[in-house]
Amino acid sequence: MQSMRHIRAILFDKDGTLFDFQATWGVWAGQMIAELAGPDAGLARALAEVMAYDQHSQRFLPQSPVIAGTSAEVAALIAPLLPGQGGGVHALEARMAEAAARAPVVEAVALRPLLARLRAADYRLGVATNDNEAVARSHVADHADQFDFIVGFDSGYGGKPAPGMLLAFARHCDLPPASVLMVGDSNHDLLAGRAAGMATLAVLTGVATADDLAPLADVVRPDIGHLPALLGLEN
Repeated sequence: MQSMRHIRAILFDKDGTLFDFQATWGVWAGQMIAELAGPDAGLARALAEVMAYDQHSQRFLPQSPVIAGTSAEVAALIAPLLPGQGGGVHALEARMAEAAARAPVVEAVALRPLLARLRAADYRLGVATNDNEAVARSHVADHADQFDFIVGFDSGYGGKPAPGMLLAFARHCDLPPASVLMVGDSNHDLLAGRAAGMATLAVLTGVATADDLAPLADVVRPDIGHLPALLGLEN
């Protein structure tokens, strides 16, 4: 394992990293499918199938395109199944974003003490998500004072796995990318980190397994609560 003592800034993915993915979005997806399909059980099954979502367990399957996709990509995926609802992809995306902003997110670990500890150690902190920026800001509102930088796929830097958001964070912090740690739960996060020239930490609070993520990660840990030890703050 490479040393993390050179790290001066940490960029977090949101869903599956700051927040437990299945606990937050599994229930939300079930509710959204029910709302979109109404009494049409066949449509509900079709929506669940294209999203790779198990209606019975209310969990996303590992291959789900929703896990790392942008909200625009998800809307484009399911819009063909909803021709009678009008408005097209953009209206559907807006509807989904509105519902997502109200979703009761479940923290992967207690965020306030962890983020405060990292800030006290002079780490710069940011969030880069393939969700909408407005939704991201809503979800981290209770901790927004801890972050220097919060962006989504629609913030003007592109979405992951492209490195645009990550490089923008490094510029914002006036730091070389090599001194930034990208933390995420999907291959999209880790590919973006590699492309940006950053160190990568994979966490297992999403859907992917350690075997899925290890080839692209410098380090794999169960959750972001392991950051202080990884960064040497417990010595």
